[in-house]
Amino acid sequence: MSDPDTPVPAEQREIADEQAYVDVVYGRLEASTQAAQALAREGYARGHVGHEGGLVERDAMVYQASKRIAALNAAHEGLVFGRLDLVDGDKRYIGRIGVRDAEREVLLIDWRAPAAAVFYQATAQDPAGVVRRRVLRSRGATVVGVEDELLDGDNAPADMVVVGEGALLASLSRARDASMHSVVATIQKEQDEAIRAPSRGATTIGGGPGTGKTVVALHRAAYLLYVDRRRFESGGVLVVGPSGVFMNYIERVLPSLGETSVTLRSLGEVVDGVSGRRHDAPAVAAIKGSARMVQLLTRAARAAQPGEPTSFRYFYRDDVLRLDDAALHRLRLQLLSGQQRNRAYGRVQKTLLDALWSQVEGERALEKERDEFDKVLTSDDAFLDFAAAWWPPLDAVDVWESLGDPDTLRRHAEGVLKRAEIDLLASAWRSADTGSSSGAPSIEDVPLIDELRYLLGEVPPDDADDDPYDVKQMMSFEREESAVRKQRATQSIEDDSYAHVLVDEAQDLSPMQWRMLGRRGKYASWTIVGDPAQSSWPYPDEAAAARAAALDGKDEHYFRLSTNYRNSAEIYDLAADVARVAIPGADTPDAVRRTGEEPRHVAVSPDEVWPAVRTGVRELAAQVEGTIAVVVPAERRVEATAELAEELDDLDRLRVLDGLDTKGLEFDAVLVVEPDEVVAEAESGWRTLYVVLTRATQLLLTVGSTRRWLDRVEA
Repeated sequence: MSDPDTPVPAEQREIADEQAYVDVVYGRLEASTQAAQALAREGYARGHVGHEGGLVERDAMVYQASKRIAALNAAHEGLVFGRLDLVDGDKRYIGRIGVRDAEREVLLIDWRAPAAAVFYQATAQDPAGVVRRRVLRSRGATVVGVEDELLDGDNAPADMVVVGEGALLASLSRARDASMHSVVATIQKEQDEAIRAPSRGATTIGGGPGTGKTVVALHRAAYLLYVDRRRFESGGVLVVGPSGVFMNYIERVLPSLGETSVTLRSLGEVVDGVSGRRHDAPAVAAIKGSARMVQLLTRAARAAQPGEPTSFRYFYRDDVLRLDDAALHRLRLQLLSGQQRNRAYGRVQKTLLDALWSQVEGERALEKERDEFDKVLTSDDAFLDFAAAWWPPLDAVDVWESLGDPDTLRRHAEGVLKRAEIDLLASAWRSADTGSSSGAPSIEDVPLIDELRYLLGEVPPDDADDDPYDVKQMMSFEREESAVRKQRATQSIEDDSYAHVLVDEAQDLSPMQWRMLGRRGKYASWTIVGDPAQSSWPYPDEAAAARAAALDGKDEHYFRLSTNYRNSAEIYDLAADVARVAIPGADTPDAVRRTGEEPRHVAVSPDEVWPAVRTGVRELAAQVEGTIAVVVPAERRVEATAELAEELDDLDRLRVLDGLDTKGLEFDAVLVVEPDEVVAEAESGWRTLYVVLTRATQLLLTVGSTRRWLDRVEA
């Protein structure tokens, strides 16, 4: 039991005072939650009043109540994180959402509100009326610490307490876990300027590794929803990242900032109904990502599809009517003139009838005239079956799958790709088994499928009831195949557009990926995050042209973040040397903290690599409390998972990744296996190694059977 006469340390007194205030705010949060739940119950009750108006009221009330409950629940963790003590003696508390007391007085200011901007913008050089800025550190609803910055000592009261080493540096040293966390409490001035940039046009956030580009961009999405909710919530905000691993990493940030109405997609999941989870080999990815693929895909979308009939013969009265392959080719060109294939679907029967009627010469047939001719043929299964087989509505996935046939691919690629590229693409398609109905697309295939969606178009609404996969007379195996095709079919292109598009790791986008995103952001504002030095796309000029086309002349605002908060200076000094050796013009920001822990490099014989890696993992685990990544060349990932099976079982904070999958992530410790192989696996290998080295926040270890990369860096 504590002695009542023992003085309470100043920091504990401050924490206790803040806890009392936080308890009041959480009390109001609970009251707001109960009010929203009551509104939801009332809404459901309106559905029983017995008329249509009651159902409309129910839906509106339940929708609004559900949104409010979701926002309140999402903001519960670390609700109150900041306090400002102003020159005039006023105090402002800053939080994830705004909260008022029962008299409508402000208890907590939403971090996105103009009144909260000074929390991020005030500096010791320009305090903007702020004497002390305080960050509250919490676990759930419990305040566990405070960190202060005295910005205006001349106006500070004599009894003002200043606690801690500063919120930013304190946050940098804490262990990472498997998710990215909001930095809303520690945003710096240059970051805040990017967050609050004008919403129109395209805002580009650049800077080297560790400068907080991603988390700043996510805070910007939350800020835009706050300042213009009607526009961005109704039109939608799309956040696109490089991989599923990355999207899982960031998925909790926006809800923690009070936003739950944002669509998060990896590049392999941008197209509804299609999912790509694996990368193609770099050389294959470079071909599929090239803008030249547009011409190849255009040919595929306009060509006759496998299995379509090449002739038709019909006996009408005294005439034998024929459509051979050449005639059908001419009709195909006629239907496709200035129109997408599926949009022409409704004109197919009439076009065929016109061509057949032009051959009618017999007196008996001519006596009946054209109306009778049309009526006879459109009542005949032979004609209807031919028309349906010759011009079925096509789904983009089906056409993409047809390219898995080497002969089809070569026919469409002739004169578009080099012969060696065609051979490589055909080989890769076969080895991935994507030329069959069971094959799954790669991440690089998804933009190709999207391109085909727009090249094919959609069946006109008037024909929407005509099921292209009619099952009335199908055999059982045909019905099963039809069901699979319907399940895979992509959704309407009418649903693709958004009000705002945020794309991270934009330096990696291929021209085809820029085209895919450009369709989603044609009428949108954009936030673009990237660093050219970290690019894995080998042809930057081609990508730049596609980027310009996607933005379509929108005004651009550029912000550069200059301080590396992620890496220790010891780690980033090595990474910056890699950048300077191999990446001309690399943006190398300043690292702000030192740990005294230099990167370590272990060189062993090839047989000793995995034992050395296992030893290294155990040593790193003993030194850091947070996450550890073992980064391997892409071809060694399966091998690494097997070699480290015991460590993966024992350490749930251990991850095995290849270089591309580390994009946008960070770990307390990183162990790089065979760095020279990482460099050699693609044209962009040095850039990938640079990215990998900058994922480590505290400790970095490399293990390899060669050290050519290090010799070059140290030369």
